[in-house]
Amino acid sequence: MEGNSGKTGKGLRQFMSYDTKERWMSYWYQIREILSLKPKNVLEVGIGTKVVSEYLKRVGVEVTTVDINPELNPDYVCSVTELSRINRKYDVVLCAQVLEHLPFPEFEKALDEIAKICRFAVITLPYGAIDFSLICYLPRKGLKNIFSLKIPFPRKHSSNEHYWEIGKREFPIVKIKEKILKCFEIKKEFYPHENMYHYFFILRSRYNEDM
Repeated sequence: MEGNSGKTGKGLRQFMSYDTKERWMSYWYQIREILSLKPKNVLEVGIGTKVVSEYLKRVGVEVTTVDINPELNPDYVCSVTELSRINRKYDVVLCAQVLEHLPFPEFEKALDEIAKICRFAVITLPYGAIDFSLICYLPRKGLKNIFSLKIPFPRKHSSNEHYWEIGKREFPIVKIKEKILKCFEIKKEFYPHENMYHYFFILRSRYNEDM
C-alpha cells in the first residue's frame, strides 16, 4: 500500500503541475479542431501525456506519433525538423506547444517539414502577454466570452524551457505569421478564453493542396 501511495502522490503532483485545467481546455480545442477537419489519419508531433492521441484513436482516427524522446515509445523517434524521413503524408499534423522548444532560426525549417507531409496542420504556440477576459454564464448556453484582450510583453524573452514566445520583444505575431505563410495558408487563428496562453493556428499546406 505504501508503494502504491507513493506512485499515486507522484502522479497527483505531475497532474497538478503539468495537466492543469487550462491545459485540459487546450486538449479540448485541439481535438475539436482536428475532428472538424474530418481526418482519416493524424500525425502527432510531441506526445506529451497522450491525452489527445488516445481520444482520437477511440473515435476511429488512425494516429501516428513522433517524439525525440524514445522513452515515450513514439512510432517514430526524430525531431520535427526531420519529418520528411517518415516518407508518408497525413490528413492532419498536430504540433502543440513544441516549436518554441527549438531555437527560432529552426522554426521555419520545422514548419517546412510539417507542410511537406500534411494537408492540414493544427499548431499551437505560447503567447506571452498580459491577458484580460470578460466571461459570463448564460443559462442553457454555458460560459460565453464577451471580451478578451492580449497586451504583448515589451521585454525581451527569457525562459529556461522556451527559446522564444509570441508577443515578446523580438517575436511579434506579425513576424511569426510571415514565417508560417511561406508554406501554409492560415485558415483560422484564435486563443481559447479558457487558456489564452496557447495560440492556435489552423493551417493548410501550400505543398499538398491536391490531397
